[in-house]
Amino acid sequence: MAAVAITPVSGQVRQAQNPIIFADVPDMAMIRVGDTYYMSSTTMHMSPGLPIMKSKDLVNWKLVNYAYDTLADMDELNLNHGKNSYGWGSWASSLRFHDGLYYVTTFAQTTGKTYIFTTRDIEKGPWKVSAFSPAYHDNSLFFDDDGRVYLVYGGGKIKLVELNADVSGVKPGTAEQVVIENASLPAGENVGLPAEGSQLFKVNGKYYLFNITWPKGGMRTVVIHRADKITGPYEGRLALQDLGVAQGGLIDTPDGNWYAYLFRDFGSVGRIPYLVPVTWVDGWPVLGVEGKVPTTLNLPPGMGLIPNIVAADEFTRKKDEPALPLVWQWNHNPDPAHWSITKRKGYLRLETARLDTSFVSARNTLTQRTIGPQCSGTTSLDVARMKDGDFAGIALLQKRYGLIGVKNMGGTKSVVMISAESGRPVEKFSAALTQQTVYFKIECDFLNLNDTATFFYSLDGKSWTAVDAKLKMAYTLPHFMGYRFGLFNYATKMIGGFADFDFFHIEDQIATRTMPEK
Repeated sequence: MAAVAITPVSGQVRQAQNPIIFADVPDMAMIRVGDTYYMSSTTMHMSPGLPIMKSKDLVNWKLVNYAYDTLADMDELNLNHGKNSYGWGSWASSLRFHDGLYYVTTFAQTTGKTYIFTTRDIEKGPWKVSAFSPAYHDNSLFFDDDGRVYLVYGGGKIKLVELNADVSGVKPGTAEQVVIENASLPAGENVGLPAEGSQLFKVNGKYYLFNITWPKGGMRTVVIHRADKITGPYEGRLALQDLGVAQGGLIDTPDGNWYAYLFRDFGSVGRIPYLVPVTWVDGWPVLGVEGKVPTTLNLPPGMGLIPNIVAADEFTRKKDEPALPLVWQWNHNPDPAHWSITKRKGYLRLETARLDTSFVSARNTLTQRTIGPQCSGTTSLDVARMKDGDFAGIALLQKRYGLIGVKNMGGTKSVVMISAESGRPVEKFSAALTQQTVYFKIECDFLNLNDTATFFYSLDGKSWTAVDAKLKMAYTLPHFMGYRFGLFNYATKMIGGFADFDFFHIEDQIATRTMPEK
């Protein structure tokens, strides 16, 4: 489909605006408990994983927890022995509240398992986990009124399997059954992506199943099926086909309004959440305003994503504060013995403990989302204790990544910018460095799908020099994730060096005054 630009509405003071989160928060699942909404999402190979967010108004969300610290201890998730889990890890989740317990499910082809996490306190935990085979694709957990528990899942063919009452696994003596033979059919015969992303709801005694499908030559599309029994028969309708906004489900407000929460692929920033108003006509949820996704919503205005989705960090901690705020996630499972925020007060220290050949294979890269429509990430780096062959700095993480930092080669340190825009890393800039502290900034422009990043360095943190080479960012399926800022340090010749990061600052604008390169 032709890309449609997103332009911020000027003077936005009274209404919410789509997208409600201009950042990579895909595969949302949402519940309301009283007057509080909770949402889960996908972060795949990141650690901790399966983020939980909270809102009082459906628009302003805050990270409050993760369902797990480590999905599994294995080479693919540890970035060991040349293996990785880019594009894999844990995928689309399902979120439920039933009889005083919160449930969040996911599945992982990396491990071949389905996971169901439970807790009585979704914001603080602790979580218990049931893990069992196989990995049920895009499963939706469903507690029926008769006390039975199911997973609905699949692609194209939508299937149903009954679980034990304690959701510890498939109920003995039961078998999976196909409830919809071809869930893509309401979108036509010529489908590229078979219907998936199942989310099942029960409203006024009827079952409603949401799926996403993608007709060839068309756009991502919402399909809804309904039935009087969970096993069917189901009748289906094409529910929304606009801007490629799709995949999600239903949520209602305490005062009786209904919305569909969905997401949209929006270039390199990732898959970004939208809300679409829902009306009920003849027992069907009707999505959108005359079939379209509205720009504004009759909800409170968004207050921005800083500091509740992304945030600055001075790396100073009070006695009882966690080592890392929730906005941070590691690229794959970290090596806890070789990072610290206590060895030097007010700094994040990343130590090298093995040799790596590339940025994407290095452990202990600490990441946050980029945000749209524009943003910048800045850090200060002390390079005094880097060893020969070390490379440390700030990154934009995706398959076609960009890096700016300090390389120590043969005892000579240089400011270096690396671009993997072509699919392989290429050194685009190098300048000698003769001091211990250096500052770096990356600016990202996602406005109107510009998808460009500019890299800067400074010797005093005030006057910035722009590197001439920009990075044309691209969302690639091998990584299947929007670009993230990352702080990194890895060794190529010897271990035992370290880099100290004084702070990370993120802003929702780009406005750097630059000095011309000499």
